[in-house]
Amino acid sequence: MDKLNFLDFNHKNLLPLTYTKPIAKLRVGILTIEEKWQQRLKTDYGYITEAYLQKKYPFASASDYLVINSGVLPNEQLIQAIQQLKKGEKLIQEQNFIAARIDNQQFNKNDIETLNPIEYTHPYREVQFPWHIFSWNGEEIIRDFELITQDRKSAPLNKNNQATGQENIFIEPGAKINFATINADRGPVYIGKDAEIMENSVIRGPFAMLGGAVVKMGAKIYGPTTIGPVSKVGGEINNSVFQGHSNKAHDGFLGNSVIGEWCNLGADTNNSNLKNNYAEVKVWNYDAERFIKTGLQFCGLIMGDHSKCGINTMFNTGTVVGVSANIFGSGFPRNLIPSFSWGGAGGFTEFKLNKALEVTERVFERRKKTLDKTEIDILTHIYEETAKYRKFN
Repeated sequence: MDKLNFLDFNHKNLLPLTYTKPIAKLRVGILTIEEKWQQRLKTDYGYITEAYLQKKYPFASASDYLVINSGVLPNEQLIQAIQQLKKGEKLIQEQNFIAARIDNQQFNKNDIETLNPIEYTHPYREVQFPWHIFSWNGEEIIRDFELITQDRKSAPLNKNNQATGQENIFIEPGAKINFATINADRGPVYIGKDAEIMENSVIRGPFAMLGGAVVKMGAKIYGPTTIGPVSKVGGEINNSVFQGHSNKAHDGFLGNSVIGEWCNLGADTNNSNLKNNYAEVKVWNYDAERFIKTGLQFCGLIMGDHSKCGINTMFNTGTVVGVSANIFGSGFPRNLIPSFSWGGAGGFTEFKLNKALEVTERVFERRKKTLDKTEIDILTHIYEETAKYRKFN
C-alpha cells in the first residue's frame, strides 16, 4: 500500500477545533479520523495541512501516494473503491473530492483538477462542521467498537457493578470499575486501558472512554458520548465529545457539545443545548464570518483547545469558544468568544500571549509534556491570526 496523506479541505469550517491540529486528528466515536483509516489500511500516514501546522504534522514522503480528504469517514465500500484507484485517478462524488492515487510529486489541492475523475455513487460521510462530531458520534462509536474489539476478549467486569447488555461492554486491561451502573442495551460501552469509573456513576451507551480517562463519583452520562484520553468528567453529560486531556470534573450539565484538548470547565459549569423558542440553532462559522444554520434543534458548546472557564459559568445555546480563552463571572457571555479572550458577560479583554503560554506550560508540566518551540509557534500564529476578532470596545 502506498503511503497515505490526509488533505485538509475544510480547515476553516472546522475552526476553532482545527486551529491547533489537522482535521484527521479530530476524534469522532472512539477513534480519531486518522486512526479509523490506519486501522483499516495498515499504512504509515502524514498530512497536507495549513503551513503553520506542517512542521508538527509533516507530509509522509514516499515514491507513490494515496491522498484522502481528511474529513471523510471510512466505510467498507469506500475503502474498496479507493483501493481500486489507479495512479492519476481521483474518487469524487458530485465534484466533491474523496481520494486520489498519485506518483511521487508533492501533492497540493491545485493538482486535483488534472486527475482523471471516478464517480463514487454510494453514501459516505465527511466531517465538515464541528456539530457533525457529536451528531454522528453514536454511529461512529458502534463502527469503531466492532473494528477494535473484533476477535478480542474483554477484561471481566467486577461483580459489584450493575450492567445490562454485557456482550456490548468491552474493558481494556488495567481499567477500574466499581459500584457503577452500565446500560449497554442501546449501544456499546468501551472502557479504555487504565481508565476508571468511580462509584455510583450511571452510564448509558453508546459510550466510550479512552486510556487514562476518569469518570468521577456519581456522574450521569447519556450516550452517545466520548471521553477522550486522560480526561476527567463528572456531573451530567449528554451526547458530547471530549477530544482528550480535558476536564469537567464536577457537577453541571454539558450537552450536544465538542470540547477540544487541554480544556477545563470549572465546577457547576452549564451549557444550554436548546433555545427557549425551540428554533434551529445558528453557530459562528469562521469561513463565512457570520452565524450559519446548523439544521439542529439541539446544539451546545464548541470549545477550542487550551480554553478554560471558572466556576458557575453559563454558556448559551450554540456558543463557540476559540483557543486559549479564559471565561469567568456571572451571566451568559456572548455566543462567540474569540481566541485569547479574558473575561465574561461583564466584558472581555485580551489574554496576552505570554500569559496564555505560561498557563499552557503549567498545564503541560502536570502531564509531563513540554511546551516546545513548535507548539509555541503554533499558538503564536493563532494569536496573531485571530486578533481581528478581539475587538472588545
